[in-house]
Amino acid sequence: MEGAVAAAAAVIRHRTVEANGISIHVAEAGGEGGAGAAAVLFLHGFPELWYSWRHQMEHLAGRGFRCLAPDLRGYGDTDAPPEIESYSAFHVVGDLVALLDALGLAKVFVVGHDWGAIIAWYMCLFRPDRVTALVNTSVAFMRHVFIRSGADAVKTTDHFHKAYGPTYYICRFQEPGVAEEEFAPAHARHTIRRTLCNRFTVHKAGKPESEESPPPPPLPLPAWLTEEDIDYFAAAFERTGFTGGINYYRNMDRNWEMAAPWADAKVQVPTKFIVGDGDLTYHYAGIQDYLHKGGLKAEVPLLEDVVVIPGAGHFIQQERAEEVSDLIYNFITKFIPQPN
Repeated sequence: MEGAVAAAAAVIRHRTVEANGISIHVAEAGGEGGAGAAAVLFLHGFPELWYSWRHQMEHLAGRGFRCLAPDLRGYGDTDAPPEIESYSAFHVVGDLVALLDALGLAKVFVVGHDWGAIIAWYMCLFRPDRVTALVNTSVAFMRHVFIRSGADAVKTTDHFHKAYGPTYYICRFQEPGVAEEEFAPAHARHTIRRTLCNRFTVHKAGKPESEESPPPPPLPLPAWLTEEDIDYFAAAFERTGFTGGINYYRNMDRNWEMAAPWADAKVQVPTKFIVGDGDLTYHYAGIQDYLHKGGLKAEVPLLEDVVVIPGAGHFIQQERAEEVSDLIYNFITKFIPQPN
């Protein structure tokens, strides 16, 4: 163990917490000074782990915050129930609320990325009483995608099918077994390398790679990623496979339907949104107007601002670790009571 992995290990502790009927692995940093430290809950995306937040955890722990980054349900050392329907947003938000209860935390700052951002949006809708403020990255709140609302509502997967066709990855992931072939555990190292090195992540159509088909030559790593980082991610997915994370996609329509009672609800939590201008999510049809001309602000009334980082891709908290860490810190400190 050396380099970035060693640096993370030097400040991060690990524990397993029983919550919501499963065992949740939690990486933790900071907070040694007592129960008074403000807590930050980091939520990772696909195909990632708590480890995606290693830089931010070190940064904020060194500034007095208690940092918590679980492996979400289905990932890493957290339990992975076999049933597809066990990966709804309601289950995952339930995990997080139960985790906070188990740790004695009434409210936390929440920071999300990718699927972690989606779960964070749902958490702020379902349980805003548990969230002091939110920093979300890459995936904006999109009511028509997340919640059945209105007589002309279109299911989430139908929306993506119509917009991008049947080979779009979200559409391909719906059929059990298809995505598992593409994301074979035997090729976990190649899959992680390909995904993290691709600024637009795994959106392109193409022939799935089976366990029998040899992976292509490895891509060169960007400056922000090391072979040790790839080792850490790959070892976890070689052990668990990718099905747990893929099952989140298979619950998109279920989430959309079950969230219908929140059809008219706003996200009533102070929020900052961060995205890279090289992220696929920043190039969805109409998204830039939505972000910059009041659409997101209408849905998230307490939105402070939208920060677009030039040259950054999808895995922004790793690509631009220091910049993202500073943005998080400067925002959440506004909600820390100052001594008289």
